[in-house]
Amino acid sequence: MPIKNIKRYSRILLAASIIYLGITVGFFDYAFNSLRNTDLFKDYYIKPDEVEIKFPEKKQNLIYIFLESTEMTNISKKNGGVFDISITPNLENIALNNINFSNTNLLGGARESYGTSWTVAAMIAQTAGIPLKVKINDISSSNSTSFNNITTIGDILSIEGYNNYLLMGSDANFGGRRSYFSNHSYIISDYYTAVEEGKIDSNYHEWWGYEDSKLFTYAKEYLTKISKDSKPFNFTMLTADTHFTDGYLDKSCDTIFSEAYANSFYCSDSMIAEFISWIQEQDFYENTTIVLTGDHPTMQENFYNIDNNYDRVVYNAFINSRVLPVNNKNRVFTTMDMFPTTLAALGVSIEGDRLGLGTNLFSSKKTIPEEIGLDNFNKELKKSSDYYYKYIRK
Repeated sequence: MPIKNIKRYSRILLAASIIYLGITVGFFDYAFNSLRNTDLFKDYYIKPDEVEIKFPEKKQNLIYIFLESTEMTNISKKNGGVFDISITPNLENIALNNINFSNTNLLGGARESYGTSWTVAAMIAQTAGIPLKVKINDISSSNSTSFNNITTIGDILSIEGYNNYLLMGSDANFGGRRSYFSNHSYIISDYYTAVEEGKIDSNYHEWWGYEDSKLFTYAKEYLTKISKDSKPFNFTMLTADTHFTDGYLDKSCDTIFSEAYANSFYCSDSMIAEFISWIQEQDFYENTTIVLTGDHPTMQENFYNIDNNYDRVVYNAFINSRVLPVNNKNRVFTTMDMFPTTLAALGVSIEGDRLGLGTNLFSSKKTIPEEIGLDNFNKELKKSSDYYYKYIRK
């Protein structure tokens, strides 16, 4: 092949590669939107320290469980999922028998929104009512998730005398989780804490650190200890066994389904159910609200053989809430709404029923996506925001 043709072919190949990369990582979309500014945050963001937040005289404990990649897609068709036989039957029953906020008449959940589709972003969304918007030059920064200028649920609870705890079986430094939660009043226990405390050997490493069967065992130990304190507690934890690809199957669980990922979800589901049952047998349960929520839909999209019109939504269930919802069906909401909704479940009254970009779903107030439309909401979130970087990410 002549040299000039090789060069021409190389240029074409390079251009094609750039186009492919841009499409797959969303770079072009990011670049286009970074040139446009939105007033969404300026118009709708509610600073928690600028509204009245009133706690009941007897404060309710909170157990908040982030369930890795758990969505309503996993439940039976008759109740809103896509499976003939539910691969998370216990979570399905929990949602049926407690409070579930749904996007349909059946069981349902939160729509995914821009900047909330990976674990740390989802955790920030649910505890602060904001997406995680990261500039390219911030990606490698250790401070990219600190958010020192905002008030989160951890800060609010701490001011009210709560002790905040975060338990996970992976490295809390991963994704900036330690940076965020330690800056907002949480005591963190992760994989390395378990090593330091002699719970596991330093050379022990299973899946993301240690498996969820150990996580639930350690959670029981921590809850037994902290529940003896006179202060109310917020005990937050993050599971990991159902992370893509195909999840992790605990050695205590049987292989029931032909797909590895289905078995992982089914196994995790049984452990969660046992843990919830244990909590309900404890003396502290009477004064404790449990929130079960997915962090985001699984990134292993090819696991589901579903119609493009089916809305994959994030799982949620509120157990032992202090209040009942005005309307929990056919709602248009995102995981950012979990922030004020969780406080409301503890019996907390919120002036205006909105914190961050989140709305109290127990109230009659419309969410922002219900007011302006979900597509428009996401469209605005994708744009750059001077307000966000000046007042929220400062």
